[in-house]
Amino acid sequence: MAKILCIDDDKDILDTCEVVLQGQGHTVETAINGREGFEKAAKLKPDLIILDVMMDDSTEGFQTAQKFRRTETLKYVPILMLTSVNETSPQKFGEKDGEFLPVDGFMEKPVKPKEFVAKVKELLALTKDQVNVEGRTK
Repeated sequence: MAKILCIDDDKDILDTCEVVLQGQGHTVETAINGREGFEKAAKLKPDLIILDVMMDDSTEGFQTAQKFRRTETLKYVPILMLTSVNETSPQKFGEKDGEFLPVDGFMEKPVKPKEFVAKVKELLALTKDQVNVEGRTK
């Protein structure tokens, strides 16, 4: 199965990701911020990255996604962005935001396990040329 890296500063979210995804047969690594996530990704070479928007600061997830896309060995790894921003801010994030953010999907926290598993499966099926590397919809 797939190697998946979950990056979030909320231990409960990381635990949920691990339980749900390991239950599907995936190998799961976790990181608590973008810096640690980038270091682990460089070693792990994951098949999918699940990334929180707000960690040490309110835009760390966006900055980390950009860093992955600028790194040749990680550039084509699909990214699923998790956010609770919609609950705490009038800004709404959704699939159309892939037009300017280099991510392949968005989900609001808390995630529903069945929908989460379906989205992970969908993103793992992306081919290299389908990954949103430049912040535009393919």
